[in-house]
Amino acid sequence: MQPQKVHKIDLTQEYPCPCRRRGRLTQIALTEAFGCSRCQQIFVVEDSGHVLEQLSTSYPYKRAWRWNGHQWSVANPGLGSSYLPVAMGILLMMLIIGLPLALRSPSNSNIILWAIVLLLLALLPALMVLLAYRR
Repeated sequence: MQPQKVHKIDLTQEYPCPCRRRGRLTQIALTEAFGCSRCQQIFVVEDSGHVLEQLSTSYPYKRAWRWNGHQWSVANPGLGSSYLPVAMGILLMMLIIGLPLALRSPSNSNIILWAIVLLLLALLPALMVLLAYRR
C-alpha cells in the first residue's frame, strides 16, 4: 500500500483529535499549539509544520502524528515495529533457562509443570506491553 502524501498542518484550521476520543483540535491563542476539546491534551506542531506532537508527562515516549488530509497517521511507530525481535528474544531466553531446568527433573509430571510455568512467564511480558500501550 502506497503511503498518502503528508500535508502541512495549518494552525488556523480545526482537526479531529488523534487520540480517537471524538474531540476537536483548535489553536491555542498566540502559540503554535493545539488543544483538544474532549481529552484536554495539548499538542504542538513540530518538524516545519508537518508533525503534531503530544505534550504529556504521563506517557514515557513522545507520541507524534502526521496529517494526510483526511486522518492522522502515527509518525513514529514505536514498539510495534520492533515487537517481533523482542518476542523472539523472550522466547529464546525462556528456552535457554527453562529447558535445562525441565530436563533435570526426574519425572514427566515435572516437565509439564515447568512448561506451564514457562508459559505463564511468557504471558507476563505480553500482558505488561498490552497494558502499557493500549489506548
